[in-house]
Amino acid sequence: MCGAGKVCGATMSDSRKSIVVPCIDIQDGKVVQLVQGRTKALEGPDPLEMLERFAGFEEIQVIDLDAAMGNGDNASIIEMLASRAKCRVGGGVRTPERAAQLIDLGAHRVIVGTAAFTPAYSKIVERVKAQNILVALDSLAGKVVVDGWTTTLNTTAQESLAQFSQLCSGFLCTYVDKEGMMQGTDLEWFAQLRSATKLEITAAGGITTLDDVRALLALNIDVAIGMAIYTGGLSLAELLTLSSK
Repeated sequence: MCGAGKVCGATMSDSRKSIVVPCIDIQDGKVVQLVQGRTKALEGPDPLEMLERFAGFEEIQVIDLDAAMGNGDNASIIEMLASRAKCRVGGGVRTPERAAQLIDLGAHRVIVGTAAFTPAYSKIVERVKAQNILVALDSLAGKVVVDGWTTTLNTTAQESLAQFSQLCSGFLCTYVDKEGMMQGTDLEWFAQLRSATKLEITAAGGITTLDDVRALLALNIDVAIGMAIYTGGLSLAELLTLSSK
């Protein structure tokens, strides 16, 4: 809560410039990329080496896959990365304690997915404040999915935007249908989300081409990119140029 019993809201989307956000997903201490959140497609360089490759980008997205899957965590790596760059961090944020731990490790903001749709979320907001939270809205076949994309909720991402309008600083919206598949994304879906909220939106899932990136940035949507970078499909130099315009 923030002052006079009010929940701290977020910066409106039209007051900031959209950016490209490179992703570092960590599993067993290594940088990896998964297809559809399950199948390991590749391993990247050492986390610090990957961070150095991303020098110049304003913000980095770090996901602790082990914590997300309940297999321990990579706290020391997250602390190292967050001490060297502005990082939004997610993975296993199911309790106020976990959210606070990530903030203490240096995370600029924490990403909350499944727990945002549980009673625990109000406690998370009380503990770390709304301005320090991004809510993850993962969409598959038109509905929000949680629990590692194994449970489908009876709501859409667009409907959920209003639910959290005063309870976070923005949204990480993943188009799961194409996540990690390098087949392009649904720009119309993201445009609909953009028109439904003034809070910050970050797009993820299937973003494959520079045209995808340009279109999303033009909508004032941040662009989180993983697979297309690690496979060499998108040039870091070109992405940095787009993000700096």
